[in-house]
Amino acid sequence: MSEPALRFNPPPGWPKPPAGWVPPPSWTPDPAWPTPPEGWQLWIGDDGESSERAPELAGEPEVRVRESTTPEELSSSGSARVAYLEAEIASLKARLRSNAEDDAIELNDARVLQEVGIYRYHHPLETAAAYQQRLELIGLRIAELVKSARAIIKSELFSFNNSLAQGRRMTGDLSKLMLRAYNAEAENVLRTLRAGNTVIAKKRLEASRAAIAKLGSMMEMRISDEFHALRIEELELTADWLMKKQEEREAQREERARLREEKRVERELAEERERLDKERAHLLNMLAALKEKGEYDEALAHRLGEVDEAIAQNDFRAANIRAGYVYVISNEGAFGKNVVKIGLTRRLEPRERIYELGGASVPFRFDTHTLYFSEDAVSLEADLHRHFADRALNRANSRKEFFFATPAEVRDVLLEKVGNMLEFTEHADATEYRQSVGLWPRQE
Repeated sequence: MSEPALRFNPPPGWPKPPAGWVPPPSWTPDPAWPTPPEGWQLWIGDDGESSERAPELAGEPEVRVRESTTPEELSSSGSARVAYLEAEIASLKARLRSNAEDDAIELNDARVLQEVGIYRYHHPLETAAAYQQRLELIGLRIAELVKSARAIIKSELFSFNNSLAQGRRMTGDLSKLMLRAYNAEAENVLRTLRAGNTVIAKKRLEASRAAIAKLGSMMEMRISDEFHALRIEELELTADWLMKKQEEREAQREERARLREEKRVERELAEERERLDKERAHLLNMLAALKEKGEYDEALAHRLGEVDEAIAQNDFRAANIRAGYVYVISNEGAFGKNVVKIGLTRRLEPRERIYELGGASVPFRFDTHTLYFSEDAVSLEADLHRHFADRALNRANSRKEFFFATPAEVRDVLLEKVGNMLEFTEHADATEYRQSVGLWPRQE
């Protein structure tokens, strides 16, 4: 039994072919035509059977031959089968191109960095100045390749009007134009480059090179591998330089803040020592006056002992820059639950530092879980930071001090390291936050 006759079934939006039309070899539909609906069959039987089975065959691009088909039947329907296969292949290619365009996602710099997690230097160097030196050397090598005509490759056998001389002149002029376009794109990429977005920048440069190779294919014209590699290296070094410069600025800002804090602490300690010295002198004078009268005041003597102890403690803190208070604070309204900040301060009144942290930069004040004085607060803080390093909020900047941890977890680690603590508040009051959250507008 012979196969039923097949007829071409154009999808919606395609022009209707004349009766009996068969696609020529290597035929492909116009890319401007709409994509066929899912499961659409380009060839159906006159009885409409294939049309009814279209959804069933949608996931089967190959044509299945019945086991009972005889060689004679295959021969008689061969041309129809070939036409059917060619049309199906063309349809699938068009659909694949359409899907590829639909699935294309514009790369976002922030998302790329987030997926990577942390910026990885392409060419690790110590300082931004070192990157500038490398960039200067790259610039000299780029200029050398351009001067030696090794930046762009072109055919020396291209002829124009049957003249090799005219052909070489044409390829020479066009190669200069192409190289100028490529360099213009490279310079534009460098101008708009931001720290971390090398993925997009490289794609732009690769696209420019590919376009030049396509336009100059007749003359075998393309940007040389050596020149392109130098431009890519220049791009990577520039991105590294921008990131290193950003890190150095951040480090300098933090160093200035640290120096300001140290000067403030030194000033506070000096003022406190001056106050204690005045009080001590006053107490000594009072005790001396009483002694002349043959009297003695136990309270004054006790207070003198307290002042002497305070002076010794003040002198110790002034001499030992590692002494200070390690604090554990949280701000549920600003950072959510189970997020703490672990830091240190050398202030005489450590709560002043915490009050400053809860200033205009955050919507609510911080809650204090503990203030622990340590003679080596620097090491204690560093130990806590190392313990919770894998739970840091900012994984790109280790100098930040916020961690995903509960106050109880920090307390347990502190107890392991210091043995005991006089006071620790596990649960935050978050008073301002709780008074405010109920009055917030509802998010639609």
